[in-house]
Amino acid sequence: MPKDNFAQAQARSLCTDCGLSRTDAPGRCGAACQFIRPDYPGQETRVHGRPRDPSRDEERFFGPYRAMYRAWASEPSQGAQWSGLTTRIAEKLLASGAVEAVLTVVPDETDRWRPIPALITEAGEMARARGMRMGYAPLLALLEPARAKGIRRIAVIGIPCQVYALRAIEAELGFDALYVIGTPCSDNTTTENFHDFLGRLTDRPEEVSYLEFRADYRVEMRFDDGAQKEIPFLKLPISDLPPDFFPLTCRTCVDYTNALADITVGYMAGQGEQWLIVRNARGQELLDLLGDDMRLAPVGTKGKRASAVKGFIVNTELAAGGLPLRRMPDWLRPLMAWLQPRIGPQGMEFARARLEMKAAETVLHLRRHHPKRMKYMIPQHVWDLVAPYGITPQEGEAPTPRT
Repeated sequence: MPKDNFAQAQARSLCTDCGLSRTDAPGRCGAACQFIRPDYPGQETRVHGRPRDPSRDEERFFGPYRAMYRAWASEPSQGAQWSGLTTRIAEKLLASGAVEAVLTVVPDETDRWRPIPALITEAGEMARARGMRMGYAPLLALLEPARAKGIRRIAVIGIPCQVYALRAIEAELGFDALYVIGTPCSDNTTTENFHDFLGRLTDRPEEVSYLEFRADYRVEMRFDDGAQKEIPFLKLPISDLPPDFFPLTCRTCVDYTNALADITVGYMAGQGEQWLIVRNARGQELLDLLGDDMRLAPVGTKGKRASAVKGFIVNTELAAGGLPLRRMPDWLRPLMAWLQPRIGPQGMEFARARLEMKAAETVLHLRRHHPKRMKYMIPQHVWDLVAPYGITPQEGEAPTPRT
């Protein structure tokens, strides 16, 4: 569906344009938006049968789950970002008749990086959705058209802010079956900003066909002519980006791992493979669909995260205060780029580090920009993650009990 076929988005602060404000009832945003007053214990209980359990150490980080795996498709799909497990699950759902449509995003016809919402009804068409998009897409705006077409069984592939809003209105949608395949998300930006970023990495940005931040501390780029390029994280021009390159919404995200999905498909703890979090019975059903199409292994862990997280917090405090970031001397970058994948956190420890970093980022940026919203926007699980680093609620910041 072309971009201009969507209703106009409502003007709101801290909005990622999930699409809900473009529907016939935009007022639902007040109760459904992740950036207004999220209720993760309540939603987790409704979706998974219970909230995250702090006594299960990993649930403090990743939300309720039944099982975690490293995973890889036996025969990776051409054009997939990793091995294609996300779209493979959707293909199986369509082919089996379990769903009549999959709501996801595909590339814009004139810009391969721009995400456009799409309602896919044929398994073979899921190939269009393979690969990464960068930007914001009003995914949920297609829920009403789906119902108008008589679709009763649907799967949705979404990022956390889209999935939170979807779960908040799930009951009133009245679908006979709803499967939610979640992908982790962090540090999204506009498609225009992403093009600017590509231009800082290569002198031929228009030919870049693939980009991925890998768990080995390198960015991998591929080009239309088959050429490849790898850039260590420490050599990326992140500190040269404008302060608003990453919108405040993405610097204050409280659900990196998509805790309300039935299954989360990502890479952070994969150690070079994909990472699956099976959260409930529907998630297990989705995993079972893959059968022999993939191989599974236990998740692993290596290294220590504390120093990396502490360094990130120092720089985030500077950035939130509008001060220059602490830069590593140029002469030291090659050495640290060589050391980082060898001594830095990997696997589960890498994933834990990213969750603690995101939690600290949320607190520090909201404290700077929207202090009055903190008691509503920051759930307890975020405070739990930053407490070991001495970040605790100040007066008026602690979560307020829901009535």
